[in-house]
Amino acid sequence: MRIKDNFTLKTVRKKIIMVSKTAGIILIISYVVSTRMSIDPDLSFWIWLFFVTALVLAVDYLMGRFISDPVSKLSRAARQMAHLDFSSPCKINTNDEFGELSENLNKMSQNLQQALLQLQTANARLERDVEQERLLLMERKELVDSLSHEMKTPLGVIRAYAEGMQDEPDETKRQRYSEVIIAETERMGHLIATLLDLSALENGAAQLHPECFDFVEFLETVAGRLLIDIPDADFDLQYELPERPVYVNTDKSRMEQVLDNLIVNARRNVCPGGILKLSLKENSGMLDFSIFNQGSSIPQENLSKIWTKFYRDRNSTYSGSGLGLAIVAQILSMQNLNYGVENKCGGVAFYFSLPAQLHCRKPR
Repeated sequence: MRIKDNFTLKTVRKKIIMVSKTAGIILIISYVVSTRMSIDPDLSFWIWLFFVTALVLAVDYLMGRFISDPVSKLSRAARQMAHLDFSSPCKINTNDEFGELSENLNKMSQNLQQALLQLQTANARLERDVEQERLLLMERKELVDSLSHEMKTPLGVIRAYAEGMQDEPDETKRQRYSEVIIAETERMGHLIATLLDLSALENGAAQLHPECFDFVEFLETVAGRLLIDIPDADFDLQYELPERPVYVNTDKSRMEQVLDNLIVNARRNVCPGGILKLSLKENSGMLDFSIFNQGSSIPQENLSKIWTKFYRDRNSTYSGSGLGLAIVAQILSMQNLNYGVENKCGGVAFYFSLPAQLHCRKPR
């Protein structure tokens, strides 16, 4: 086995030694043969020179194949790796040191590529976390600023009326001051409760509890409570509803919040003597709800902003907390329902759609 190993070309050193020895032997033999030939000495010299030239070219070819070409491939592969290009592996299919180096270089390339991908993934995750943290901080700051702004007015009113009560001898006025203070306190309590409810919906702390029910009857009940027999009502109520029950599977109490906010929003923004129209239509397995109030339109650039917390339209004729439509958007978004608002001729229409059910299964 040792004698056999001495004649194998598994190392670059052995290949060089073998080529040099072979070239030397051929050179000697060619010289001896050329000098022993019974021909003209000059011709013999040119024949020997031809063999020497051929021998040099052969040695140069073998040295290029054994050394120069592998080194060039290794250098090119290393240069690509230095520029983080791992698309072209080094292809040296020999059983010597260059082949082993090529294999190790390819393995290192794969490991570097995998490590780079892991680093990019971790970096993207970190950037995402940093962005989420930044957005959270911005949201908290916006929330604190907005809440502080909302609290200034009722707190100012409470303080003013409380100070007025101290120096007011008239019991009737004191009673009126007390009623104002209670009303402003209730307003702040409602604002805080609404804000906490919206925060619970956004953070996933509040879950939806779907149930199957007749949405037509449900809408009639909610709309009747908010629009019929209310004092100082100055609008023309119109409605278009299906004449048969249409069932839906959704959270009933949350959808009541949606309808409450949309109906109250329309009622407060309808112009005096204007039209307020409720519409509920079946359309290809969907139930399309819309509510239209005649009055001022919303500027086109503000249509997407009205769903954000504490936003108020300057054209609005009433003052509110600015949280109602944000709750509507959050509840509908949690169910992946289509919703929106658009300016119509002479007014504004809010709408949403939800899947209709053929029937409700009775619980066992």
